Amino acid sequence: MTVKIWLENAIQDAERRGLPALRPLLETLARSTSALRTADWNFDVTGDSDLFTHAAHLSADLSAEASAKAEARSAEADAR
Repeated sequence: MTVKIWLENAIQDAERRGLPALRPLLETLARSTSALRTADWNFDVTGDSDLFTHAAHLSADLSAEASAKAEARSAEADAR
């Protein structure tokens, strides 16, 4: 499971349980986990920078994408 998928599921679960205040904490945990996974001690000694570039973009986009999805789910719930 990727951090992105975990975050989406965790936010959805928190909202389902009526715990929207967990969202910022979950997003912070996801960013921290991504940062640890992409830390320089995890890089291949060959110096493959593609992994770093991909991970950095993923980490930056993670919060914005999760926020957009959560807002869409909230709007959908409000429409019902």
